[in-house]
Amino acid sequence: MKKLLFLSILILSFLGCKNKEELNVQSNNEKETTEQKVNDFAIVIHGGAGTILKENMTPELEDAYKSKLEEAIKVGYEILKNGGSSLDAVQKTINVMEDSPLFNAGKGAVFTNAETNEHDASIMDGKTLKAGASAGTSNVRNPINLARAIMDHSPHVMLAGKGAETFAKEQGLDLVDPSYFYTERRFNALQKIKETEKVEMDHDDKQAFYDPFIKDSKYGTVGCVALDKNGNLTAGTSTGGMTNKRWGRIGDSPIIGAGNYANNATCAVSGTGWGEFFIRAMVAHDISALMEYKGLTLQEASKEVIQKKLTELGGDGGIVAVDKNGNMVAEFNTAGMYRATMNDKGELTIAIYKE
Repeated sequence: MKKLLFLSILILSFLGCKNKEELNVQSNNEKETTEQKVNDFAIVIHGGAGTILKENMTPELEDAYKSKLEEAIKVGYEILKNGGSSLDAVQKTINVMEDSPLFNAGKGAVFTNAETNEHDASIMDGKTLKAGASAGTSNVRNPINLARAIMDHSPHVMLAGKGAETFAKEQGLDLVDPSYFYTERRFNALQKIKETEKVEMDHDDKQAFYDPFIKDSKYGTVGCVALDKNGNLTAGTSTGGMTNKRWGRIGDSPIIGAGNYANNATCAVSGTGWGEFFIRAMVAHDISALMEYKGLTLQEASKEVIQKKLTELGGDGGIVAVDKNGNMVAEFNTAGMYRATMNDKGELTIAIYKE
């Protein structure tokens, strides 16, 4: 009798394990089905987020932004299409936006309170988790190139100020006179903000005029994320910082995990917005972490961080991201964000306003 009972228990245990194993296989199969690649390669870019309203935009300026976004993303797309790395695609795409006076990065950088231009940038390789970042430079034409050089040719992650400029010179990067970054539009925006400060100090009611170009003095930045044919993700971000900033202020753009992050296991993220809040929320890494630890999709994780966590802190801005399967996201809690996407079929989308 005891032998029969023991045999029955063994059989039931075996069947139970087999059923459990079958359930695990089924669960894994379901997971694989939901995680199938939607694009063999993909690229997403942004050119800043903020109170970007159609009524404040002339048709000519809108066309100029769309044209430059298209030019930039197609540079990266061609690299990816031809089997190039996501690192090269991100860097070269950002170069186009850094060389344009339209965006708050490189040539179009905003002015500090001291009427100078200071640049920050970072890049991260999702395959190796290596990263490079530069902060507070004023004579490096393309800060994203400096970030890449720091990642590839130094033992460090971030270099700042004069030291970063010395390293750029040693690496043979393109250096320019600081006057290269002067643009009338950005300089006038600084003067208007300074005048506003005077008005606010001289009037108890602190009434100040509204100007669509300076309302978002804390916003700007350009960024790019990409997935290449080898499954490698890269994120890059470059900025001129905040108009009228003082004391060598540095925002989220060069801070890995805040304004920039890439990990082949999850996604690549580039942010734009109020940097202080992106740093406190560790926005870019948080999106990756929600995917890795909670199993959220890229869309779910991005929405959770930008629309809930960041908003509850009081921060504004947005992100662009792509995951390991080629899903693309542009999530923001502002009125607009300059953005564009291209998939492996060559389908292009360009948008500015919240739609």
